[in-house]
Amino acid sequence: MARQPSLQIVSVSLLAMLLSGCASLKEPPATFELSAPPPAATRSAATRAQILIPEPTAAKSLDSQQIVVRPTPQTIETLAASQWSDRLPRLVQLRLLQAFQNTGRVGAVGVPGQGLAIDYQIVTELRRFEVTVDGGSMAVVEIAVKALNDKTGVVRATRIFRGTAPLAGTGNAAYVAALDKAFGEVADEIVGWTLKLI
Repeated sequence: MARQPSLQIVSVSLLAMLLSGCASLKEPPATFELSAPPPAATRSAATRAQILIPEPTAAKSLDSQQIVVRPTPQTIETLAASQWSDRLPRLVQLRLLQAFQNTGRVGAVGVPGQGLAIDYQIVTELRRFEVTVDGGSMAVVEIAVKALNDKTGVVRATRIFRGTAPLAGTGNAAYVAALDKAFGEVADEIVGWTLKLI
C-alpha cells in the first residue's frame, strides 16, 4: 500500500517530462523580412539635406514581431507560425533608411545615434500594416509622415501614404509577399515625396 503513492508520483513526473519534450520539439516560427524598394529609374529630384529617420510610432498591435491579420474591421489576429525578423517599427525604419540610401540622391541619411548634422527628420507613424480578409484578401499598409525641419522645429508638410496588394496564392508566404509589395509601394512614394519637398 505504501508503494502506490510513489508510483503515482513517478507516473506524473514521467508524463510531465514527456509533455515538456513534446513542447521542446515544436518547430520555431518561420521568420520573414521586408525588402527596401530599388531606386526608381525615372526619379529626378535630389537633395543635399541630411535626413534622420526615427523609429516609427505604432499601436501595441503593430509594435512587435507578430504579423497582423484582420478578419473583420474590429478584429485583430496574428499569422500563425510566422514572425518578422525584428519588431515591425524597427524593420520599417531600417528599410526606409535603405530606400533613401538606394536613390543616391540624398546628402546623407541616418538613424538616431549616428551623429549627423540633421536638416530634416522624417517622422512616421504606422497606422496599418496588415492583411485584411473581410471581403477579399488584401495587404494594406498605411503610414503617416511628417517632414520636420530639425533646425526650426517646424513641420514642413504632412501626408498619409497608403498601399495595397492582393494576395497571390495561399499560405503564410503569400501573406508576407503581399505585405512586402504594399510596403514597397508606400516606401517608394515616401522617398519621392521627400526628395521633391526638401
